[in-house]
Amino acid sequence: MNDQNYCSPETTKLAKALIQVQRILQPATKDRLNPFTHSNYATLNSVMDSCREALLSNGIWLTQYPVPSEPGHLGLVTKLVHAESGQWQSSHAVVPLPKSDPQGLGIAMTYIRRYSISAMLGIVTEEDTDGNLPKDSGKGGHRQKKSPSMQDSGISVHPPNPPQPTQLPKLDGITYQEITATDGQVCIVATGNTQAKKELLAGAGFKWNPQRKVWWKYAQAS
Repeated sequence: MNDQNYCSPETTKLAKALIQVQRILQPATKDRLNPFTHSNYATLNSVMDSCREALLSNGIWLTQYPVPSEPGHLGLVTKLVHAESGQWQSSHAVVPLPKSDPQGLGIAMTYIRRYSISAMLGIVTEEDTDGNLPKDSGKGGHRQKKSPSMQDSGISVHPPNPPQPTQLPKLDGITYQEITATDGQVCIVATGNTQAKKELLAGAGFKWNPQRKVWWKYAQAS
């Protein structure tokens, strides 16, 4: 898209309507925890819940649609249209596909949709880490609190009666827990005496995350 195609020639009425949108815009609830960065973020459902009524009540039509992009990438246009005047504003974002299949397309679509909507409307969906990954609590550290309404997707050393996903190696002292990453994919985290079983875990497709100090794999690969 060329620069001149990002908005209509006139945007005065659209801008006035968007000012009213931002006056009543509800904060997006950070309803999911990224277990690898220990940071909270808002899902696409939460982002839409925060802005849907504000947009509709002010006559703003929100639409998003994929557009051609370079191989291995997804292009998405997000467009805000003022129904009364026809004035509009849009953005064009491109992200790489995590996998070149329908599942990878769906993951990328969800990811780019929530970021594009949030950027256009000024919705904060992530905790500000100042460009750095949050660190684990340790000496003098502070452990991040999880929202009571959030599903417990954190990593505990000894989770009570954790679910045992199928097709995983049965190893003494190792338990498995299913969690959801920021890209929407379900991951499996191995906890317990993983140091003694690291070769077996690696052979089963698990990867070591040195920042979070956990062995993990995508559930799709089980």
